[in-house]
Amino acid sequence: MMEQETDEGENRLQDSHSHSEVKEEKLADETAPDAEEEDEESLPHSEILDIFEEGLARLVQDPLLCDLPIQVTLEEVNSQIALEYGQAMTVKVVKADGEIMPIVVVQNATVLDLKKAIRRFMELKQQREGGVKHVSWRYVWRTYYLVFQGEKLEDDSIRLKDYGIRNRDEVMFMKKLRKK
Repeated sequence: MMEQETDEGENRLQDSHSHSEVKEEKLADETAPDAEEEDEESLPHSEILDIFEEGLARLVQDPLLCDLPIQVTLEEVNSQIALEYGQAMTVKVVKADGEIMPIVVVQNATVLDLKKAIRRFMELKQQREGGVKHVSWRYVWRTYYLVFQGEKLEDDSIRLKDYGIRNRDEVMFMKKLRKK
């Protein structure tokens, strides 16, 4: 009986000791965020950007995301993920100069969705490479057709599927002939 009371007393002592350790840890944890906040505030904006870009560069090296540029946008990441899950497709748009633009659109995209995706692709490309600041897309769509296997994609509301366009198919820019 005496032995049992001694054991219980030791257990209480250990419990109170571990309880005080927990209190000390909680106090240390409560003060730690303030110290971290001060560290975060002391970093200049340029250093934070550098840290972010380094992390982003490591993320983009992932096999799933390795096709993306270093200055990737959220939309590009989401498009790449949708491609991997089969929720999107890549349409290769061939410009008059032979340049191929890989445009990602959802599986049930319309011609209008493809045109908007081409516009976003070109705007991002211009931001990254410099060059022309403004493109009149109204002019582009009045001057050029998108053509798939000889058929003009004239109706913006028709789905690409309905034209027979599938993943990795090529669509061409073709200049409209003027009516005199």
